[in-house]
Amino acid sequence: MVLKGPTEEEMRTVLMPLMLSGAKMLDRHCSKCGSPLFEKDGRVFCPICEHRAKQRKAEMEGIEERLMEKLNELANSMPEDLIELEKHLRVMEKIIELLERYRKLGGGE
Repeated sequence: MVLKGPTEEEMRTVLMPLMLSGAKMLDRHCSKCGSPLFEKDGRVFCPICEHRAKQRKAEMEGIEERLMEKLNELANSMPEDLIELEKHLRVMEKIIELLERYRKLGGGE
């Protein structure tokens, strides 16, 4: 999936500060998003793809934290009724499955 180049917000919050910091905008573009590549301290990179990757990682970490909180909450409140306990355990199994899938996708690195 090819993403669009930088949004107006990304231009203000990512590209402009980078240019002001002395990074050099190159005449080449990122093959993933089409944004101009930059060079700073001998490293050529796409600041937009790096920014988006950091955002995705932060969002995914939030998801994992919420799932773990819910799992702990359920583990600490086991019902005594057998039918309710079975429902409770099924929900816990689903949360564990989601966490495992998330980690396989690379979110738990």
